[in-house]
Amino acid sequence: MRVISRLLRLVWPFRWLIALAVLLNFATVGVSVGLMAMSAYLISKAALVTSIADLGLVPTYVRLFALLRAGLRYAERYATHAVTFRILARLRTWFYTAIEPLAPARLMGYHSGDLFARIGADVESLQDFYVRVVVPPVASALVVAVACAIVGSFSAGLGLALLAFLLLTGVALPLATRWLSRYPAGEAVALRTALSRALADGVRGDADLLAFGRSGEHQRRVAELGQRLARAQERMALVRGLGLALGALLTGMASVTILGMAIPLVSGGQLAGEFLALLPLTAIASFEAVQPLALAVQHMESSHAAASRLFELIDAPPEVAAPSQPAPAPQRYDLEVRGLRFRYAEGQPYALDGLSFAVPQGGRLTVAGASGAGKSTLASLLLRFWEYREGSIRIGGRELRELDPEQARGLFSVVAQQTHLFNSTIRDNLLLARADASDEQLLAVCQQAQLGELLARLPKGLDTPVGEDGTQLSGGERQRLALARAMLRDAPMLILDEATANLDPVTDRSVREALDRFAAGRTTLILAHAPGAGPSVRLPAR
Repeated sequence: MRVISRLLRLVWPFRWLIALAVLLNFATVGVSVGLMAMSAYLISKAALVTSIADLGLVPTYVRLFALLRAGLRYAERYATHAVTFRILARLRTWFYTAIEPLAPARLMGYHSGDLFARIGADVESLQDFYVRVVVPPVASALVVAVACAIVGSFSAGLGLALLAFLLLTGVALPLATRWLSRYPAGEAVALRTALSRALADGVRGDADLLAFGRSGEHQRRVAELGQRLARAQERMALVRGLGLALGALLTGMASVTILGMAIPLVSGGQLAGEFLALLPLTAIASFEAVQPLALAVQHMESSHAAASRLFELIDAPPEVAAPSQPAPAPQRYDLEVRGLRFRYAEGQPYALDGLSFAVPQGGRLTVAGASGAGKSTLASLLLRFWEYREGSIRIGGRELRELDPEQARGLFSVVAQQTHLFNSTIRDNLLLARADASDEQLLAVCQQAQLGELLARLPKGLDTPVGEDGTQLSGGERQRLALARAMLRDAPMLILDEATANLDPVTDRSVREALDRFAAGRTTLILAHAPGAGPSVRLPAR
């Protein structure tokens, strides 16, 4: 129930739209019941009168109910879909906003395919919760009350009989289908996630799979997961079909039972003959309100499983929390690290153990070490991606953990060996560093990063798409674009993590010269495998 209550709180801003959808659903089904009842009464009455005038306004009511049914059905569908799309938009925004503070530390243990499945398929499946789980039960309760009151007005026994069959169809049957669908619903969610992971791996590693001759094996694995998912969905469909079949059976049994109970009332003169057809047909029409409840329970199971996966992720506490009272921004930018120790989890070896160094404002220091020595870990700590608990990091005399994380990150420009480029244009990737930069500023930093010749030969210039993660650019071009982005940020401190990797010797030399000019006056930390010509500190191999 806690998961369900949290889902309901998420859509509280749309409560009036949901209420409108409920009322329209109730009105639509209610008018359908009225249309069936009035049609049955009209046919029976017409058989007993000699003049059409004796029918009174009954034919008018039938036409009115028919027109209302069509109009209300359209309005109900429109309102339902409108609220569904708004809810989905809110859910996607809510989920992304919730997981953004968790990156990258809390998301490292999740496969990208798993994350895509959660933000895509799991969020998508929640639309069934609001449209097919929340709305139908409320509307059904209203319709059942009205239908039983109408039938019960002729005889209390008839009303109670109809209520019993409606409860069997709308309560007992959904509970049974819920119990039967609980396992396949959870299995389908898990298999959908596994399939998303496999597909993501296949797309990203397609070239390697082909090169090593493992493409067929991966295809068979994807096919197996797809077949298992199909079987789980088939079991859910079987339960769904069984519920629909039993619902139809109970509907027929209800009409026969009410007809059998009404015949003696007509024979005994307690009920007018023209109402004999009205009662069982009204009963049949009222089942339109409760038949969706069996599906509602199944959708509740799948929605519950999807929501549990979403809440499991977003309920994780962020690795780095903002202090309750952040310290003011530093006025100078010297960097001092003392006795810094860090490990990613309890029981694991320390990635950094007792690291100490100092860089004066505008100075430069190389932190050298082999792969795995902790250079990238140091950069992550400085950028507040991870929380350090032993030792001290001070910028301008202020402890780094006392600053707001966003404020701390704003002190640095970073060029990493593996920099992500978004599937957009060169311009958009540069504007990530400064959204209000002019074209002149963009072209200037591109020239500094030795991208001028590239832009000159590209027909679209800055508006050239770079592809997913920069696949339309060479390794060196990607690195130079990352350099240009760091230059555009123009932060007072600079982190260079193998910044000139993937560059040819000529470009390497020119980029280093550009970096030297850019780093002048900035506190610069160079992370490299080998110490440079200036001050350096070496990390021990791990």
